[in-house]
Amino acid sequence: MAWVYLGAAAIFEVIFALSMKYAEGFTRLGPTFVTVVAVVGGVGFLTLALKSLPVSIAYPVWTAIGTLGTVAFGWLMLGEALTAVKLVSAVAIVAGVAGLKLSAA
Repeated sequence: MAWVYLGAAAIFEVIFALSMKYAEGFTRLGPTFVTVVAVVGGVGFLTLALKSLPVSIAYPVWTAIGTLGTVAFGWLMLGEALTAVKLVSAVAIVAGVAGLKLSAA
């Protein structure tokens, strides 16, 4: 169940990052509300996941999924550039998280 909580936390993390962009410095009420709910959801589910997962695994996985999701949706939804450097960096993030997970086995 901890991995399900971590997955939910990561989804909220992506929503949080994207909604901050739409909140325009907290000047737009709807996106600001979504941002606050996403922060609470992300940290809340992460906390539940940490009840049984080591922090040295759960936190990097959470931030990595949040980072990768934000890069992907920034490209898809916001028209941000998806450069070779961004793609190589994303692969490096995945490799780093995979390394952490393997080291815990």
